[in-house]
Amino acid sequence: MDDKDREILAILRANARMPAAAIARQVGLARSSVQERIARLERRGIINGYTIVTAPADKGETVRAHAMLSIDPKRAASIVRALENMPEIVECLTVNGDFDLIAIIETGTLEQMDRVLDRIGALGGVRRTTSTLVLSTRFRRPAAGD
Repeated sequence: MDDKDREILAILRANARMPAAAIARQVGLARSSVQERIARLERRGIINGYTIVTAPADKGETVRAHAMLSIDPKRAASIVRALENMPEIVECLTVNGDFDLIAIIETGTLEQMDRVLDRIGALGGVRRTTSTLVLSTRFRRPAAGD
């Protein structure tokens, strides 16, 4: 991966729907070169997919929370699979310290959030949970690995 590939990735992080011709103008390459570079990045697994970005939680349309989980390490794989099957969980992170996992949750209402947190707490192998509601988003940018 070279600097042009990195430029293309940065542009796609900001707007994955930008046409190849517009990307080509920004990075100074031919449209066909940009298309080939994107295809190569996809084949190599550097680009794993495209997604939507929803309104931030502070727009009032989404309730967002971080749930920290302490788990039985022998049950980690089954717990992660169960979390992955909950559509309200948009991200799951492994961490060090007092907790093993952080689940990033988005729902439409506090009642829905309460039900999701109850489902998480009821999973076999979850020893302890602590959750924190997100009150507002001060800023958000795509992470380098996204």
